[in-house]
Parts: sequence; C-alpha cells; structure tokens
Amino acid sequence: MASSTSIEFLPDAGVDVRQLFILLHGVGGTPDDMEPLARAVRAAFPSAAVLVPQGFEAFDGGGDGRQWFSVRGVTEENRPERVARALPPLETYVREAQARFGLLQSDTALAGFSQGAIMALELVQAHDGMAGRVIAFSGRYAQMPKAAPQYTTLHLLHGAADPIMSVDHIQAAQARLTELHGDSTIDIASHVGHALHPALIERAILRLQTCVPLRSWEAALGLNQTPPDGSSVH
Repeated sequence: MASSTSIEFLPDAGVDVRQLFILLHGVGGTPDDMEPLARAVRAAFPSAAVLVPQGFEAFDGGGDGRQWFSVRGVTEENRPERVARALPPLETYVREAQARFGLLQSDTALAGFSQGAIMALELVQAHDGMAGRVIAFSGRYAQMPKAAPQYTTLHLLHGAADPIMSVDHIQAAQARLTELHGDSTIDIASHVGHALHPALIERAILRLQTCVPLRSWEAALGLNQTPPDGSSVH
C-alpha cells in the first residue's frame, strides 16, 4: 500500500512475515524513488515486509523532497555530527518496525541510496547487529570506520562514474573493513553514475540470495562470539 509519506509492500494475506526490509531514499528525494528496489525485493522475497519511510526532515534545498540530515554547508569535519544527530529517530523507527512484525534484528535488512546509504551504514556502526544486512547504493561513511560490525553483513554497490559520491570513498571503506575483519562485499558498475541503477539492484538481490554471512561460516567453525541480544545467526 502507498501513502503520501511512505510506501509499504506486505506479504499476501495468509503469508507470515519472515523478513523486514527498510529502504532509505537520498537527500531531497521521496519514498517513490525507492520503488524499483522495493518491487525487486518483494519479487525476490515474497514473505518480506518492505517499508520505505520518508526522510524525517523537510529538504532544506527547496522542493517537496525530504532529507535525513542537512547537506547545506556540509564538510568532512561536520558530517559525522550531523549524521549522529539524525540516527536516534531512525533507530526508533527500525526497532518499532521489528516489534510490529515480531522479527529479530538478524531478520532485518537496511538498504539506502546516497544519503540513505550513509544512514544505514552509520546506524549499524552505532548499533552493531541492529540489522543482519545493509545494502548501500552510491553511499559512503560519514567517517572511516574504526571498527567493523561483527553481526552485520555489508553489501556496497556503486557506479564507477558517480560524480556526486566518488567511488573512491567506498573503495577505501571496503579496504578498511577488510583490514578490520569486517563482513562486506563490493560491486562497482562501469559507466554508471549516481543512480539506483537496474544493474546494481539486480546485483544486490543476487548478493542477498547467495552470500552466506561470514559469521555463519565462523559459527560452523566455532570461531565467532555470542550474537547481541535479540539477534540470531542464520
């Protein structure tokens, strides 16, 4: 069902909700921008609830769009603080959605485009394991991670020709995550700019369907730790 403020795709009547996807649009955007990804997720995971909220702030750049935090006068130095201030309402939204459907954190995936990707990546940095997966399209970190999430698998997808959010940022982040023994994948599409491109959506679905989280392999080998409260390993 769609509304003026959010989009929801729920399983057909009689089908239990087994997974939760929360999709976050970019700065100045609307939930409608994420509809191609929402429909792809729904087709691939028919027992999932797919929620697409609008940014919690009106876009201060003009127009009817929304934002998660202001980019007016944003710099490398002040971006982390702006993101940190924006995270608590998103944390509340995610927790309430998990409670609504009676799902664990490990049954939750966050996907974001551009500013929405920043929010998704930084939320699991602040709250490791709040989601089992993060799918970050055309995004970056507000600041380079000092530690890697241990209970969240990160899927990074980017256009090689992105003029807004340079691919260099996410490549550097992937290298850092590897150094920190993080669980992440990266896919870069040639000749793709700053867009939620169909090729990247297709690749994201494939990653979700085929990637076994690193923590699952380690669990089989008896190497990993006990998951955080409310989480489980699949």
